[in-house]
Amino acid sequence: MALQWLILSYVVAAEVAIAVILTLPYPMLLKKRIVSLVSLVLQPAASIVAFAGFQLLDIYWKNEHRLECSSEVCTATERDRYEKSIYKAQRNVVLCAAGILLYWCIYRICKYNKDLEHLEELEKRYKAE
Repeated sequence: MALQWLILSYVVAAEVAIAVILTLPYPMLLKKRIVSLVSLVLQPAASIVAFAGFQLLDIYWKNEHRLECSSEVCTATERDRYEKSIYKAQRNVVLCAAGILLYWCIYRICKYNKDLEHLEELEKRYKAE
């Protein structure tokens, strides 16, 4: 059960590294190459959005069908186990949301850089005329 969360945490860590690399100031030629490389990786990496969304639905379903320890018969260990599962679910929701949000940020950064490159080409053409 923990394998999907391990994979998702590695993907989120990779997204953080890519976002940091994209936002660092580089010379224009290097920046264009980095953006084009990341843009090529973005389309196959879009599956992370579906994966994280599926995990969010799974967390929601488990939360709705979770056994609650609300009676007076509950022991301390049962109460601790219930609270621990709530904390894990909250952590996993944050992880899923971070994965989706970081993917969107990387997509927007790449789109912004491509639009900027396109506008620079247009400016060069107009100056040449």
